[in-house]
Amino acid sequence: MKTYLAKVGEIERRTVLFDASEMPVGRLAVKIVNALRGKDKPTYTPHVDTGAFVIVINASKAVFTGRKATEKVYVDFTGYRGGRKEQTAETILEKHPERVIKDAVWGMMPHGRLGRAQYSKLKVYAGEEHPHAAQKPEKVTVK
Repeated sequence: MKTYLAKVGEIERRTVLFDASEMPVGRLAVKIVNALRGKDKPTYTPHVDTGAFVIVINASKAVFTGRKATEKVYVDFTGYRGGRKEQTAETILEKHPERVIKDAVWGMMPHGRLGRAQYSKLKVYAGEEHPHAAQKPEKVTVK
């Protein structure tokens, strides 16, 4: 029996919806990465983008376990001397909740050309509303 390798023309893309409310950020990010890369399908091929389009809502309601909310530090650097800015996960979650999910997902993605292409199919929204209703996203429940 030969190993199945997906070809670009025979890939069927779907749109999935994740609700981040009351979900630990890391556990949610693993499920999102698997959907983006296509690892949740039997047609997964490592060198071809077989993943789905992913929409994440309620990013502002995501949670950190343990003391990560106060001890985890996000670092921004402008490139200039003295341009390093550190903020805790708690403040980032208040100001830019989308960034918390996006950073967690990006850290788990491959950092090459294919990983960047797969990552571009991720859309994260702080609230309940999203403009992708026409794509009829399938809601995914995370346990």
